[in-house]
Amino acid sequence: MRTTLRRVAGAAAALVALGLALPAQAQLFPDNEARKAILDLRAKVTEDHERLQAQVTQLSKANAELLEQLRQLRLGLVDLNAQIEQMRSETARLRGQDEQLAREVAELQRRQQDLVQATDERLRRFEPQKVSLDGREFLAAPAEQREYEQAMATLRGGDFAAAAAAFGGFLQRHPSSGYADSARFWLGNALYGKRDHAGAIAVLRDFVTKAPDHPRAPEAMLAIANAQIETKDTRAARTTLTDLQKAYPKSEAAAAAKDRLATLR
Repeated sequence: MRTTLRRVAGAAAALVALGLALPAQAQLFPDNEARKAILDLRAKVTEDHERLQAQVTQLSKANAELLEQLRQLRLGLVDLNAQIEQMRSETARLRGQDEQLAREVAELQRRQQDLVQATDERLRRFEPQKVSLDGREFLAAPAEQREYEQAMATLRGGDFAAAAAAFGGFLQRHPSSGYADSARFWLGNALYGKRDHAGAIAVLRDFVTKAPDHPRAPEAMLAIANAQIETKDTRAARTTLTDLQKAYPKSEAAAAAKDRLATLR
């Protein structure tokens, strides 16, 4: 554009110079040639001017379009900033929700852990536990163990009637318990203690029949013989003591049976 302006300016200057020079040089150029030169110069100036105007118009239009684009860009930036701010607010809100959710999840996990622990503790109260009694190991529910130990405590306290009732009730409630053989043995002893000799003999015989390998079987047979002696059934007592020596010859009860036989008449 600057080049065009310079060209137009140069042409105008030449035209002026030519007009000034015409009077002095009229004798050198005919009127027709001078007029033609002026017209050609004017046409060129007009052409250059029109071209310049077209370029200016085009530049103005391009500038207007650029300004409109800038305006739209500014509007877009404003809208984008608004969206970014909205996203920041939403992110902050979601972060707050995430933190709250994390706290709630942690609390639920803690409660679940407490519940599991409490449930395990409750289950342990009912789950069978390994028990070792009279040289035997077996599984027994806590309730069985508790009832058996209470019956034993009653027997040790010398309340033979209550002990007999406790062991009898235990056998009715837990006939298949690992405690059953021992409970039957101590039931016989409790009946013997309350001087129910017939009941003691019946229970102890049942014990020996059902658990002949039980470590307390020799003691049971000796207790049967003692009950028979106290009821003056000497013949039955001799038979029981003799059977005891044959069945369990190495037991302490067998040695006691030998001594007892020597005193019987």
